[in-house]
Amino acid sequence: MENNESKLWRFNKKYEKGDGKMSEDNKRAMTVREALGMLKGNVNPEDKRPLIPMGHGDPSPFHCFRTAPAAEDAVVAALRSATFNGYSVTHGLPSARKAVAEYISKDLPYKLSPQDVYLTVGCKQAIQAAITALSLPDSNILMPRPTFAMYDAVAAFTGLELRHYDLQPETGWEVDLNSVEALVDNNTVAIVIINPGNPCGSVYTYQHLQKVAETARKLGLLVIADEVYEHITFGSKPFVRMAVFASIVPVLTLGSLSKRWIVPGWRLGWLVTTDPNHILQKSQYVERVKAFFNINADPPTFIQAAVPQIIEKTEEEFFSKCITVLRQDAELIVEKLKEIPSITCPNEPEGSMFVMVKLNLSMLDGIQDDADFCMKLAKQESMIILPGSTVGMKNWLRLTFALEPSVLEQGLERLKCFCQRNAKVE
Repeated sequence: MENNESKLWRFNKKYEKGDGKMSEDNKRAMTVREALGMLKGNVNPEDKRPLIPMGHGDPSPFHCFRTAPAAEDAVVAALRSATFNGYSVTHGLPSARKAVAEYISKDLPYKLSPQDVYLTVGCKQAIQAAITALSLPDSNILMPRPTFAMYDAVAAFTGLELRHYDLQPETGWEVDLNSVEALVDNNTVAIVIINPGNPCGSVYTYQHLQKVAETARKLGLLVIADEVYEHITFGSKPFVRMAVFASIVPVLTLGSLSKRWIVPGWRLGWLVTTDPNHILQKSQYVERVKAFFNINADPPTFIQAAVPQIIEKTEEEFFSKCITVLRQDAELIVEKLKEIPSITCPNEPEGSMFVMVKLNLSMLDGIQDDADFCMKLAKQESMIILPGSTVGMKNWLRLTFALEPSVLEQGLERLKCFCQRNAKVE
């Protein structure tokens, strides 16, 4: 067995072998976007009721989730200045990288520099960069199950082998560390942690994240921390950044403006390295990340230019208002689901904008599986819910509750009617 230091950065040796290629055995996962597109195509065009979108995390159409006035003003000012209509510099405008570094450093015992920050076209491009830089011959990466399908799709496309560790619903969807250890071999290079959790609505404690960091260190794994739902918590657990534990193991933090500021269409994200022991800098991983961005598009320059003002000027009242609505929605969805015997909600969501619920197919008539459930629901009720199989959990459902509360209530009533209509008769 390799020692921890050599094993952690064994992927350095793989760089000499060149880039990995797409494996024929590595089946590409269906993305959330693809699944939602199929479901929307099954909606009955003669149903005049408004579509209830409980399949994806974009609350921006609803007035109660309108972004902060300070964010709008910053973008308008940057655009009207007429000085940000050209190409961006590689890796992002220095002022925006500095603002993101300071923003994240507020939650850390370390001070990040602008050089630690790479601005991306939304968090999806950050995922692409992180995964692509690890895609080396014979390598594999650990993903949670249930997962965010974009990781699976990118890894499969680049030829990186996927291995899924389990999240445990009975412990609030915490990482099953035993399943992590059972999956690791000498070709495992990284583990992905999503907190707050998409699709589970989970929020991890300081103690649990520390155990994850210690396990990653023992196993020689880089930690990729997806924190796109950072600070969107409304339960008893506060948000803790994985990078707090970067002295134990290097951490790549992925995030964006999309969720906290409710602006997914602005396409401004980031990849941030937190590496106080300079392990990443000594490896070729950072160089591969830079190489990725050298051949890919940058976020819109005027949006980058607005970032310092967006971060600095947004008032806490905006964030607290959004959290209040999400808390109300989370409570509403849990209570209403109790009225549907064929659906079980194992945990009340404490963060993000999602909850995972389990289908009891034995109580439903003519429903084959979770995909069939969602297709028929779309057709009969003009309502979109994501099948759990899309995120690795067959016969579960991922529900988005980030809607106007009155719209969410309508959606839950339609869901209840659908289950009653398709219930087995004793």
